[in-house]
Amino acid sequence: MKIVITGGAGFQGSHLAESLLKKGHEVTIINTFSDEKLRNIAGFEDKIRVVFGSITDTVLVEKTLRGHDLVFHLAANVNVDQSLKDPKSFLDVNVMGTFNILEQVRALGIRMIHASTCEVYGDGHLKADRLLDETAELKPNSPYAASKAGADRLCYSYYKSFGVNVTIVRPFNIFGERQKSGTFGALIPILVRKAMIGEKLTVFGDGSATRDYLHVSDLVRAYELVMDTPGLEGKSINFGSGKNTSVKDIAEYISKKLGAEIKHGPARPGEVSRFPADISYAQSLGFSPKVDIWEGIDRYIEWTKGQEVA
Repeated sequence: MKIVITGGAGFQGSHLAESLLKKGHEVTIINTFSDEKLRNIAGFEDKIRVVFGSITDTVLVEKTLRGHDLVFHLAANVNVDQSLKDPKSFLDVNVMGTFNILEQVRALGIRMIHASTCEVYGDGHLKADRLLDETAELKPNSPYAASKAGADRLCYSYYKSFGVNVTIVRPFNIFGERQKSGTFGALIPILVRKAMIGEKLTVFGDGSATRDYLHVSDLVRAYELVMDTPGLEGKSINFGSGKNTSVKDIAEYISKKLGAEIKHGPARPGEVSRFPADISYAQSLGFSPKVDIWEGIDRYIEWTKGQEVA
């Protein structure tokens, strides 16, 4: 199969590209350029077609998608803190960029699998401790989450209005090797990096916020399951571990593993307190996560030891 992955040199996308190549697919990726992205695809970049550019470039999108069977749309601006500083760029990339992909998918009649996020749910409906299934109302807390909710529902509208074959995947908190640890990075990589260079681990608020963490290898399996399962047009699917872990417990685990101290900072605006995933629909399709949070952190630490830590 001929497959395009937008964001294919990013954290999730590079793992997906590598796996699809091993299964014999022909893979093209669209990604903005950076040295970090080159490192992510090192070792298999000669086996894929790489198009450097932005999904906001309509001409680039049109030319790249021609002749393909499937688009995995993973490209996005992804950080909550960054969205508080520059919300417009999140609307430009996450909403209008998705619009560009949808327009070409519609014109070409090809299939699309869209990477949404659990952040679209927010926390306004969690007072009764309900699990978040795919029918939960979208109440995004941050500009990032709002932009992803807009893209999520835009995809659904193209299914309803134009019959576009699009499936919406809502991953919960993905972590693992190649995840960004620097400015606007993710929690686990940031804590591991700080511990490895002898800095204190900052926990914002009291650390009681919980997340459902899914290892990137399990997410790749989820994407491939969706790809191989017919009849998912217009569907939204949660993918997570089905278990919640607090920020405090993660910080303490990394602290003990790497001998780092913990300090507390003020709670961050726009942050959701808990994301209890209902993954029963994914399980009905045959999904079962394999890597738990602690094994995944151990894997990430071992991978990081082989990288330059600065």
